[in-house]
Amino acid sequence: MPIRAVVFDIGGVLEDTPAIGVTEKWEATLRLRPGELNERLGGVWKAGAIGAVSEAEVRDSIARILRLDDARVNAFLADIWTEYLGALNAELAGYFGGLRPRYRTALLSNSFVGAREREQERYGFGDITDLIVYSHEVGMSKPDLRIYHLTCDRLGVRPEQMIFLDDQAEFVKAALDAGIRAILFEDNDQAIADIEAALHA
Repeated sequence: MPIRAVVFDIGGVLEDTPAIGVTEKWEATLRLRPGELNERLGGVWKAGAIGAVSEAEVRDSIARILRLDDARVNAFLADIWTEYLGALNAELAGYFGGLRPRYRTALLSNSFVGAREREQERYGFGDITDLIVYSHEVGMSKPDLRIYHLTCDRLGVRPEQMIFLDDQAEFVKAALDAGIRAILFEDNDQAIADIEAALHA
């Protein structure tokens, strides 16, 4: 069955998102032991990833849990978003944008409340794709098979008509389990070559 849709992950694929030491910086600043920051905020991160809380509630929770005033909450969140957004993978974004209108396209991302607005402002992702499925907007995350089927449904394609590119082996396996032609991202040359091979198989 011919491919009709191509779907990319965002973080680690269209965005280069290396760790830049935000957690370590704030653990040192707040005199927390290694790993304690995410232990304290784990519930906030989990809720924000599936849209169970608003941005305002995230902010209030961080202020309360870490005992930060408004200025320090602002600084903390600025650092978190800087690391989250990373830098645009311009070559791959250009390739992805060029797949339309020959193919339906989508971005499928495990995200955090507020990501759509920030990624649109910085990278204009909404302008280069037909659809963006954010975990925080649909209430489920990869590797839940339902989010893959939801993406297929919204694109109007069957799983076997879709290619999915992700940098996490666990999420690639889940896509394969859903019947999708999934590719593990390693670098731009490999990803583009593998996608082109699948498109013209």
